[in-house]
Amino acid sequence: MDRSCRKLIFGVCLWLAALCVSPGIPGCRARARSGPPQVKIGSTVWDVDLAMTDDQRYLGMGKRAHLSESVGMLFMYPNARPRAYCMRDCLISLDIAYIDSDLRIVKIYTMPAEIDRLGRVIYPSIVPAQYALEVSAGAFARKGIREGDKVEFLGNIPPATKAAPGP
Repeated sequence: MDRSCRKLIFGVCLWLAALCVSPGIPGCRARARSGPPQVKIGSTVWDVDLAMTDDQRYLGMGKRAHLSESVGMLFMYPNARPRAYCMRDCLISLDIAYIDSDLRIVKIYTMPAEIDRLGRVIYPSIVPAQYALEVSAGAFARKGIREGDKVEFLGNIPPATKAAPGP
């Protein structure tokens, strides 16, 4: 095979490789979004349930008696604004991380379960947040996750614009 033929084949291979990793190509984007919804912070990955509607967000983690260390819930909103959560109907203690539109953690709390489960204590984001991630209590501290850390969404997580506006 002569040199010009090898250059041509190499060029075509490069073009095909670039095409397959391009986020602008719908087929490639679909592959990047396949799999179960997950949130990654540092080297830790949680499988997450999504809360995108008012009903899903209202129920949240309420009534759960157990939560695996590798499971969480991602609350999604179409825009960033100050948010606040409480522990209404929660049987177990949780960690919450508020996440801004740039996918940075802006506030973290450990929220103890309340004996009367009325949700009297409010945990505010302080600054605008577009997402909230709830995981088992103490998980963020055990994994060394702090405010300012970058968050990645993996798997089949729809765009936040698909979420209901909510409060």
